[in-house]
Amino acid sequence: MPEHSHPHSHFGAGGSRAASRLAFSLGLTAVFVVIEIAAGILGNSLALLTDAFHNLTDVFALGLSWHAARLALRPANSNKTFGYHRAGILAALANSTTLVVISVYIFYEAYQRFLAPPEVNSGILVGVGLVAFAINLITAWLIKPESEHDLNMRSAFVHLMGDVLSTVGAVIAGVVIYFTNWNWLDPLVSVLIGFLILWNTWGILRETVEILLEATPQDVDLDHMVTEMKQLKGVLGVHDLHVWSLTQGLRSMSAHILTEDISISAGKSIQAEINELMARRYRITHATLQLECVGCHPDLYCDLGKDTNEHD
Repeated sequence: MPEHSHPHSHFGAGGSRAASRLAFSLGLTAVFVVIEIAAGILGNSLALLTDAFHNLTDVFALGLSWHAARLALRPANSNKTFGYHRAGILAALANSTTLVVISVYIFYEAYQRFLAPPEVNSGILVGVGLVAFAINLITAWLIKPESEHDLNMRSAFVHLMGDVLSTVGAVIAGVVIYFTNWNWLDPLVSVLIGFLILWNTWGILRETVEILLEATPQDVDLDHMVTEMKQLKGVLGVHDLHVWSLTQGLRSMSAHILTEDISISAGKSIQAEINELMARRYRITHATLQLECVGCHPDLYCDLGKDTNEHD
């Protein structure tokens, strides 16, 4: 007697708005990348070239996030029964992995410049840095509202905020170099930018891997969940329990519920109470429940590999 809960959502409207904002940010960032690369070469500034290279990866990252956001709007079909929600998770994984590679490259280039610091045109560094700060801040502000509950958008937001903070560092370095001629500050800022990128990337990378492995969300205590379900009238036991995330904000659950030998109509009320509990307490928006009579006592967490071998 399985039941599926199908709450109404606004993923369509939110996804369309997110895709539009990503498209605008993509175009604005692409135009500025060309300007910043030219300025970095002219001013002989690693901090500017580092930021320009990071912005270039932002163009690809925003493009990937935009494509994933568009894919997520597609409805489920016979081939993709859960729809395309995981496209955003794959985009977040690709973007966060790219950020790690960028950081390693920044450390390498900074090391080379520490050995032989070149002369930096501080005027160009400050001027372009201020323009970059304004553009990056605008694009990050556009992405922020959707980034709070969407891992794909958060990965794009981290890219952009990394740019905001790195341009602040580049401007500060330019001002200090102008008065002191301490050219080694340019690679030092690049190293700090690299560590900042790694710090912000780690959380996204870890969460994307957890979702792809269909791990239980970190804020869900399964033992407490089972206890709460058993407190509902008619629920005698719970087993074969699975809780996972399709995306950061879309959770699913399946479970077998032990009850007395009751009618279908009586079981319907039990399922409704469990669905309400799951949505209210654990933000689980899609629950599949199977009612079973007392007498079946398997493990709480089903070993899918073991079951498959037994059936072979």
